[in-house]
Amino acid sequence: MLRTEEMLLNVGPQHPSTHGVFRLVLKIDGEIIKEAKPVIGYLHRGTEKLAENLQYTQIIPYTDRMDYLAAMTNNYILVHAVETMMDLKIPDRAEYLRIITMELGRIASHLVWWGTYLLDIGATSPFLYAFREREMIINMLNEISGGRLTFNYMRVGGVKWDAPEGWVDKVREFVPYMREQLKGYHQLVTGNEIFMNRVKGVGKYTKEDALNYSLSGANLRCTGVKWDLRKDEPYSIYDRFDFDVAVQDGGDAWARYHVRMQEIEESLKILEQAVEQFPAEGDILAKVPKIIKAPKGEAFVRIESPRGEIGCYIASDGKKEPYRMKFRRPSFYNLQILPKLLEGENIANLIAILGAIDIVLGEVDG
Repeated sequence: MLRTEEMLLNVGPQHPSTHGVFRLVLKIDGEIIKEAKPVIGYLHRGTEKLAENLQYTQIIPYTDRMDYLAAMTNNYILVHAVETMMDLKIPDRAEYLRIITMELGRIASHLVWWGTYLLDIGATSPFLYAFREREMIINMLNEISGGRLTFNYMRVGGVKWDAPEGWVDKVREFVPYMREQLKGYHQLVTGNEIFMNRVKGVGKYTKEDALNYSLSGANLRCTGVKWDLRKDEPYSIYDRFDFDVAVQDGGDAWARYHVRMQEIEESLKILEQAVEQFPAEGDILAKVPKIIKAPKGEAFVRIESPRGEIGCYIASDGKKEPYRMKFRRPSFYNLQILPKLLEGENIANLIAILGAIDIVLGEVDG
């Protein structure tokens, strides 16, 4: 009679497939996972504690490094919290530039996910196509901010620089081009039988599970919960745009795939409207003092990042540095459900399940 015994297996910490320096300690019986323990902290930099000794503008580059695939939204959540405390009115032109750069960043982030997820499960070509389109976005964001990954573009009261001449036209031309490429993505991958069989029914959970684990973004909307802060609690000028909330009800990796692909389409809708409504002139920065001091008190704001709900809490004692700062990082919360999803699963599905969650370890560790 063939006998097996349980074995401990280390997965990571390494970059390929674990999407950062993430370690999983698995207890396996043959090819079946009995228990999975995530080990995080390899990228912990103490951002929130460091912020207590930095002026508000000095903190902005630190937010770039949390979710380094969504630096624009991370910039925004910080300045949005400070502006809320200071009760600032942001110029229209600055708001449009913020929306355009954040939505470009959202598309670029989803393209990285799409390409790397397909690479994880054995498809090489999608990765090359995804990075081709992402490079176009990165070039545009580089042109307006001076950075290619960590942008440091938002400022309390507006943005760092105005759009260069012809930049908005480049965004306008990108929208129909990206729509055309999306059709090719769907022809290549979405209808592919091998891919469908690989992800359908894998990593499935219910709406109740998603809510109990405080999941957000695609990890929540894949269970049929129609919740997007851009729609349900509009911030900035999102209430000026007509777009839909991407939602599916399968609760599996296949549903999460569709939600993110739909999100790209909805971001293109927002970009299309934003460039048409873009003010011909106007200020890009509100009148703010050179040394910014948030008034005494506290504030918590939340927005929709590519990975879900990101929040920023600030407690201020009226000085130029925050007394306390805390970020609600969606990757950290979304990762919580992984041990539950892996228990009883075949080890061959591990990477397909982890990749579908879409974590960035800089944000998990903080």
